[in-house]
Amino acid sequence: MKHVLLFLIFGVLAFGQTKVEDIQTHTLKNGMKIIVLEDHSIPNANMYFFWKVGSRNEYPGITGISHFFEHMMFNGAKKYGPKMFDRTMEANGGANNAYTSENVTVYTDWFPSSSIEVMFDLEADRIANLDFNEKMIESERGVILSERSTGLENSPLRQLWEEVQGTAFFAHPYRWSVIGYESDIKNWTKEDLETYFKTYYSPNNCVVVIVGDVDFENVKSLTQKYFEPIPNGPPPRKINTIEPEQLGEKRVNLERDVPSPYVMLAYHVPQTNSDEYYALSLLESILSSGKTSRLYNSLVDERQIAIRVSTDYSYAFDPYIFTIYGICANKVKPDLLESAILAELDKIIKDGVTEQELQKVKNQKLMDFYHTMETINGKANTIGTYDLFFGDYKKLFSAPQDFARVTAEDIQKVAKKYFIKKNRTVGVMMAEEVIQ
Repeated sequence: MKHVLLFLIFGVLAFGQTKVEDIQTHTLKNGMKIIVLEDHSIPNANMYFFWKVGSRNEYPGITGISHFFEHMMFNGAKKYGPKMFDRTMEANGGANNAYTSENVTVYTDWFPSSSIEVMFDLEADRIANLDFNEKMIESERGVILSERSTGLENSPLRQLWEEVQGTAFFAHPYRWSVIGYESDIKNWTKEDLETYFKTYYSPNNCVVVIVGDVDFENVKSLTQKYFEPIPNGPPPRKINTIEPEQLGEKRVNLERDVPSPYVMLAYHVPQTNSDEYYALSLLESILSSGKTSRLYNSLVDERQIAIRVSTDYSYAFDPYIFTIYGICANKVKPDLLESAILAELDKIIKDGVTEQELQKVKNQKLMDFYHTMETINGKANTIGTYDLFFGDYKKLFSAPQDFARVTAEDIQKVAKKYFIKKNRTVGVMMAEEVIQ
């Protein structure tokens, strides 16, 4: 109980400078949600656009199209033509970035607060008036095809991930990768692109988070001036597909000229807003966070049968997968590494975890929160992430208590529930001569 109390005290201190009541919201007439946190610590601001569109919104024939718009959004609109978005932003002291996942496409701008109206003008132009120039479309199509082939060539792990994910899911659109299939990328039509953009880049499908040296009333006025006139598109289709329960272990074997075999295990788990999220998140940290974690300590440090081992438990709107992967040490066969990973999972299923290691990862989570909430960029990204994936940005402020409430029994319970053979997909990649 003492450890839990200290965790909560430090949790309060970690969020002491940002309180839930400091965050203000406003929804425009077109449905765009605006979240603002004034932070006058430095004369800068961040503006994040969380578009609720990713590869889960695609279907066979147009896979990869969400990622395509991450590129196209920088290639010109009505007022700011090709290359003018970046040039104008940089001339006003700003910078930007973007990413696409299975669930969302996110754009962020960093800028001096004195340049805020220019940023609104830039963003409104590309949202309302993106240029579907056919030459630019073909140019970006080539860039993405090159990115896909080069990425797969340079990353065996990425290739194995695509195969495992595609095997673990057979019904849900999580089964294809964010970058999409090569044949689909080659065959999107201009009409496909325009329809998709009007649907998913509609204002009511976006959450905008602005944090920094700004005034809420001024931000509200700017959003009404620049964003509110943008009309809505057709409503996005709902994703109703639920991946059926897996009834037996699945396996996929890949032949590739790699120096050492790769092993990956994927288990179906609930979506992020599940009550089990906090136990699963802490379990992931127990398994792979740092050199004292279960997997690293056992497989890399002590037994030296792996040169790398890690896990992935990502945010997701729908039930997703908890993934464990490792690279074999020299002359180690993949079945040995696979068995060793399973043995570590079985230890948790049978014996649970210690209070000491549970408290260690709780402290790590708290420090991660603290460091994230120290910066305006971290605040903006985290507020938006919680609003989308947890259903309400306010849940960010109860996170320390939510993690503190997790018991060793909760950890053991989710391990028993999900780390079972019939719920598992195993992928192995190795050179052909090793297989023979």
